[in-house]
Amino acid sequence: MPNSPEHELLIELQDLIIGTETVADFLGGLSTVAAGTIGRSAGTPVECGVTLKRERSTRTVGGSSPRAIKLDKIEQSVGQGPCIEALRIKSPVLLDDVRTDPRWPVYQEQLAAEGCLSTLGVPLELNEDSAAALNFFANSPGAFSEATVREAAGFAAIAGGAVRLAVKVGTVQDAAQDLQAAMRSRTAIDLACGIIMAQNGCTQSEAMDILVKVSSHRNQKLRDVTEEMIVKISGVKPVTHFDGRQERP
Repeated sequence: MPNSPEHELLIELQDLIIGTETVADFLGGLSTVAAGTIGRSAGTPVECGVTLKRERSTRTVGGSSPRAIKLDKIEQSVGQGPCIEALRIKSPVLLDDVRTDPRWPVYQEQLAAEGCLSTLGVPLELNEDSAAALNFFANSPGAFSEATVREAAGFAAIAGGAVRLAVKVGTVQDAAQDLQAAMRSRTAIDLACGIIMAQNGCTQSEAMDILVKVSSHRNQKLRDVTEEMIVKISGVKPVTHFDGRQERP
């Protein structure tokens, strides 16, 4: 519904996707939005880390603050806690008071040492090969009420779609960059072949054989060898044209 909190969140996440260049940047921005949203619900400052799970390993990929990243990494180093458990059972997991809960004593002792007394792990649905979770931290015990846990789950449901879209956008961008890099390499190789053909009166195949031998002898990539040759002769790096525009490597 227009102007509803859910609609406003969708718009904010959409703007976040458009305004960030990488998936990592997006996840960092997402954690900041999440911390602000759940902090308002909890009525106390909240920090948020983002955990990514692939196959059997988990790692911290973003956070609303350097401290949030540090707190999230504690769980990854210990290998257990509410965020990892939330990923396992695919449901929010609350650690209401790190000083009294008996489940993860080593993890909780380290959190308490950092001044963090309650946490909440909320999973994000991505795809069959990977999953993510939001890890919320508060300095006071009992910071996350039942209503706040429900709001965090609702936030995650909306954010999961945004994360999936950001990953798809990032994949397309990576593919485009790979294509451009390949085209630049092809341009450099073709120009170098032309230079060798002109200098030696040989065929393109023979020129390519010469370049491959030089590359192997110098233990350099073929593109680096050809670019060095072109710069030595012309004084500038080769230029590749994309859609009528010039783009330099």
